[in-house]
Amino acid sequence: MLAACSSNKAPTSKASSGNYSGSTWTVKKGDTLYRVSRATGASVGELARLNGLRSPYTLLVGQKLRVKGSASAATAKKSSTAASKSPTTKTAARPGGSSAVSPANWPAPGKRCWRWPASGKVVLPYSTAQGGNKGIDIAGSKGTPVYASAAGKVVYAGNQLRGYGNLIMIKHDEDYITAYAHNDQLLVSNGQQVKAGQKIATMGNTGADSVRLHFQIRYRATAIDPQRYLPAQGKSPSC
Repeated sequence: MLAACSSNKAPTSKASSGNYSGSTWTVKKGDTLYRVSRATGASVGELARLNGLRSPYTLLVGQKLRVKGSASAATAKKSSTAASKSPTTKTAARPGGSSAVSPANWPAPGKRCWRWPASGKVVLPYSTAQGGNKGIDIAGSKGTPVYASAAGKVVYAGNQLRGYGNLIMIKHDEDYITAYAHNDQLLVSNGQQVKAGQKIATMGNTGADSVRLHFQIRYRATAIDPQRYLPAQGKSPSC
């Protein structure tokens, strides 16, 4: 789910030339700010400034970064030297996207213990259709508490991914990540360990046209139907 690429060796691909002439860069799996710097000729510091990034410079697959455009090889070399001293960059899996694991191969319910992330009516259920909702949307009022569905580590807390507003992503182990979108206030930060049921945010409408929580459970990068694994609303998990 997460790829931490901290190698100081220059990539051997075409991207290391520094001859990129575009004005934006779309983040691909395995990209780091160092690699983008090598490809575009813009320094890590400049990329961070243009895109409002802060250490540890978490990038999201599909995220569009503003870049200065083409640069000389000398500039690219200078930026790569600075980048080799910068903190490790992580690439987080984008919350949306198509399924890689078919429903027939989803994990059986009851193998993990999940809690409802918020109280409220499910106004938009999960859909397996192409372009369908890859989670559930829970309606509520602004300020309604949002809770961690299980214990884990916050791997993203921010608003840099268009369409998700204030977003939190929690990694639970090598197989599972949960995502919580459209929040009003974020009460946790990157790298923080959280407990199951811990209040992590308040419900809002950032990136949405009404107050709601968009919630996903992702299994090996595939968004699976949360209601298949959550207990009945209002009840605690039996595990």
